[in-house]
Amino acid sequence: MFGVGLSELALIALVAVLVFGPERLPVMAKQAGIMLRKARAMADSARDELRTELGPEYSDLELRDLDPRNIVRKHIIEAMEDEDDRPPKEPELAEGQIPPYDVDAT
Repeated sequence: MFGVGLSELALIALVAVLVFGPERLPVMAKQAGIMLRKARAMADSARDELRTELGPEYSDLELRDLDPRNIVRKHIIEAMEDEDDRPPKEPELAEGQIPPYDVDAT
């Protein structure tokens, strides 16, 4: 979860107890949960609005699909699959034939 291990979570909890005190900590946790639910609802609302605005072709749209890293990764994988589908390129020269040499090109 976010690259945070058990020891880091324990340290964060200890600091939270020291800073907020044991009396205010449950209230702060409740407020954090409410804020997280509101943020999730806003993200879902934005996703649903994008889906309706873009039309039925994008009904399976997820917000993580808009991440540029995922877009590039998807296109690279598609390009690699396309290369695998093509038959191997056959040599154009007959056996023993010397390839042409262009003096001006070098």
